[in-house]
Amino acid sequence: MADVTDVNRGNAGANLPVLRGHNAALVLDLLRTAGEGGISRLELAERTGLTPQAVSKITARLRTEGMAAEAGRRASTGGKPRTVLRLVPSAAHAVGLHLDRDELTAVLVDLAGTPVAVRRVPLDLGAGAERVIEAAAVQVDAVRAEAARAEAGHVGGGRVESVQEGFGVGGPLGVGVAMPGPLDHATGVPRRVTGFPQWDGFPLRDALAARLQLPVVLDKDTNAAALGLALRGPGDSFVYLHLGTGLGAGLVLGGTLHRGARTGAGEFGHQVIQLDGPLCECGNRGCIEALCLAAVARGDLAEAARVLGAGAANLVGLLDIDRVLLGGRTIAAHEERFVRGVAAAVAERARGAGIPVAAAEGGAHPVAEGAAQLVLAPVFRHRRSAELG
Repeated sequence: MADVTDVNRGNAGANLPVLRGHNAALVLDLLRTAGEGGISRLELAERTGLTPQAVSKITARLRTEGMAAEAGRRASTGGKPRTVLRLVPSAAHAVGLHLDRDELTAVLVDLAGTPVAVRRVPLDLGAGAERVIEAAAVQVDAVRAEAARAEAGHVGGGRVESVQEGFGVGGPLGVGVAMPGPLDHATGVPRRVTGFPQWDGFPLRDALAARLQLPVVLDKDTNAAALGLALRGPGDSFVYLHLGTGLGAGLVLGGTLHRGARTGAGEFGHQVIQLDGPLCECGNRGCIEALCLAAVARGDLAEAARVLGAGAANLVGLLDIDRVLLGGRTIAAHEERFVRGVAAAVAERARGAGIPVAAAEGGAHPVAEGAAQLVLAPVFRHRRSAELG
């Protein structure tokens, strides 16, 4: 995840030099997971393997930077009570953008990953790069402005879905962008996005970074959502299937986000399961995406779930994964029917493996929130973020 780490190094606006250290990241992660209850310096030393002196220096710097604060005192078994420290989530934030084919979702999250402001507006992904970039920039500015107004006690209405009060707004660490694939995560360049081939080769990441004057990370929508799920999960292997305006998969294998050598992994919707099937927008016939979306369009949700389940069963057989998670706009609208239908198909074809199928848990906007984690993950988890890709 070299380019994600560069997000933090290249962000002069955030003015948070403490984020550059590996040991500081370990301490920050423990502060984050400790929550409001906090954690003592002695516990930090024990869990990180650092000396008490090193922990004291790191936490002093964190407090100076506004990243940590005292959370009270804890009774000691001997000697004076221990001071406990907590993370200050409002010290910094990140923006996540989900550029869907017909909708743009922007979310501002704090250091704990909690959404602070969310906006959803219509978007035409085929309107041209300049118009899409401008629309994205407008929404980035809008969520930041809404959070600032919330802090000042003047939250407005309009198209804002939610704003959390009490958020101190400064320069963001960066912007994570998620969109349909295929695309090249390493270079930040979309390829022939299904239905929108005009994006092929456009340097979206660099163009948006120049427009925003902020570091930007680009990834597929399904990868972003899978990253967010993996960071909260047990480090197992799972597939996240996203059914909305298209159909794709995010793969996490052994706790590691699997993008493939060219970010080509997870093009789940374009596996052919009917050789003489209907024409898909990708140019092939009988793709699972074409079959599934056609079934949804005609209201045959049982057939859509059966087709989706057949594809999920193929992944279970190929990858020997631990679980299947479902998400996306269409799933959310008919969650129980899809979970039940996909689970039945997987059980029928998985040969007694007993693979659980469930709706993905997490926020209301998993792709946008996962996109923000493209920026936040290295702040806390240098080791884990490297594993996650």
